[in-house]
Amino acid sequence: MRAVVQLSDCASVTVDQQEISSIQAGLTIFLGVGQDDTEQDAKYLAEKIVNLRIFPDEAGKMNLSLKDINGELLVVSQFTLYGDCRKGRRPSFDTAAPPQNAMALYETFVQLCRNMGIHVFCGQFQTEMIVRLTNHGPVTILLDSKRLF
Repeated sequence: MRAVVQLSDCASVTVDQQEISSIQAGLTIFLGVGQDDTEQDAKYLAEKIVNLRIFPDEAGKMNLSLKDINGELLVVSQFTLYGDCRKGRRPSFDTAAPPQNAMALYETFVQLCRNMGIHVFCGQFQTEMIVRLTNHGPVTILLDSKRLF
């Protein structure tokens, strides 16, 4: 699984001109699921993200986690994180999980975060969405459950 983690002052998801989710201070996660991913990948990323110390403390040092600040989480599925642009000009998505498998692991990830006491809000799976966010810092972290980067 891959995640783009963005520290957000606020974020929202709109589908068909209707806002379906929004958060205040917390993290916006763009989550992609690969063909070979399992529940272990979801568990690794959920624990990593919830405990990632990227929020500033009183001294301005990145030292606090989402749990520490009682922040919210907005999770948006994004298969394009598995886009391979090394050949040609059109991305290949061959390594992305099929929608049914991806949805199951996406939901597993969301539930794992909720089980850790995080308020989680979601985009709408397999739908064109408008995502708006105010990225604070800016802080953007890339994570891969296979630790490729």
